[in-house]
Amino acid sequence: MAAEEIRKYSMVPERKTYQSPPTPKKKQQPLRKSWFSKGEKVLYSAGIIIVAIAMIFTVQYSSSIDTLNRDIQQVNQNITHYQSENTTLVAEVKEMSKPSRILAIAEEHGLNIKNAKVKQASQSN
Repeated sequence: MAAEEIRKYSMVPERKTYQSPPTPKKKQQPLRKSWFSKGEKVLYSAGIIIVAIAMIFTVQYSSSIDTLNRDIQQVNQNITHYQSENTTLVAEVKEMSKPSRILAIAEEHGLNIKNAKVKQASQSN
């Protein structure tokens, strides 16, 4: 107790310690674990990109095949058209090369054939 009395009379004021109110501690949430690791994400992304590129090439390839098929069909139609046109022209040539027709045209232009037989020369191809 003597020390307490001395302190009362001493010039040095007592030290008062102030305690700050306790700060509430934030609860540390456990780190969320992602479903995939970084390496898996890279592999999956690369796989998806490769599949997308493969799909694009497949669509382009099928499109080019479709275009070629349409061109082939168009060429076949042209061939059949020209074949039918050729057959009609061959028939027209046969009709126009008949000897009776040739004689009729010759008589129209003033050619007189007396007692002659008109023969058709064979075609040489």
